[in-house]
Amino acid sequence: MNTFLPFSKPTIDESTIAAVGDVLRSGWITSGPKVAEFEKQLSAYFGGRPVRTFNSGTCTMEIALRIAGIGAGDEVITTSISWVATANVILEVGATPVFADIDPVTRNIDLDKVEAAITPKTRAIIPVYLAGKPVDMDRLYAIAAKHKLRVIEDAAQAMGSSWNGKPIGSFGDFVSFSFQANKNITTSEGGCLVMNNEEEAKLAEKFRLQGVTRSGWDGIEVDVLGGKYNMTDIAAAIGLGQFAKLAEITAHRRKLAQHYFATFGADFEAQTGAQLPPQDFENTNWHLFQLVLPDSITRAEFMEKMKAHDIGIGYHYAPIHLFKLYRALGFKEGMFPVSEHVGRQIVSLPMFYAMNEADVERSVAAVKEVLLPR
Repeated sequence: MNTFLPFSKPTIDESTIAAVGDVLRSGWITSGPKVAEFEKQLSAYFGGRPVRTFNSGTCTMEIALRIAGIGAGDEVITTSISWVATANVILEVGATPVFADIDPVTRNIDLDKVEAAITPKTRAIIPVYLAGKPVDMDRLYAIAAKHKLRVIEDAAQAMGSSWNGKPIGSFGDFVSFSFQANKNITTSEGGCLVMNNEEEAKLAEKFRLQGVTRSGWDGIEVDVLGGKYNMTDIAAAIGLGQFAKLAEITAHRRKLAQHYFATFGADFEAQTGAQLPPQDFENTNWHLFQLVLPDSITRAEFMEKMKAHDIGIGYHYAPIHLFKLYRALGFKEGMFPVSEHVGRQIVSLPMFYAMNEADVERSVAAVKEVLLPR
């Protein structure tokens, strides 16, 4: 009998577990030397840009919006195919989310639709790099420069991805990463924000911890409204152990993705009507390996049948604009047809560092059994 193959599973090695134990024994378990070291290593990876860590990859985007001065009366363009946090942070700062439809091949925001959605109220763009695949970064920043817009990159899934040989995060404007449990590297929960200068980084530190600035032995001041978003040294110790293996993790995921394509074969899409992802082995970190199912089967039916084969399936994501919260703002079905189709039929197949090629073959065999029943 086969063991269950989940769609995602973190791998924490023994040296990282030992490092967490060292932190627990040290007596300093909240933000401290491990957080500082993690930020230092991340900054070096991102070409020396300032980086601050946080307790999620959601507050990072909200803080970026606040640093940019975006709030009531402002519009922010984003995609509907993302975790709902991407749009929720726009509402959190009092701004208005404006959705643009996605490209049917990449499943990322369609930059032509972005440019068409820009109005005099537009202040920023939040692109999402679905499954770790970046948008056309040159075009994105050309649009932003032309219209004088800030960019807050939702790179939650893109740690280890690149553009023209440069790591995502090493260039651009604000870049937000997640270290949530199913990401390519994890801190259990957490995230980081890459910024443009130390002034922005200092403001991020204020927003991270109740707006507090300390000086001397007992000096304290609060001049902005902050929250409680700091990363702990426990989480940072996990992150340091994971980050040391980023290149190895990314290479292995690309190898697994290549094996997925080879195992599916050249005729799979024609035979089933399903849509495989673009074959990008240069820029994408392969955070997810996603199919868009044919209309002949519902996602729920597919997930149930794959479960019968002991294969776990995720889906990323339901269209944000069709949630009740967003319908109440005036969004409705038919406004973004590509997003709605993909959001209805997209599934995520097993993809994680501990997988091997036999796991890929088992996953593909189950997909073919479900979509091509004998």
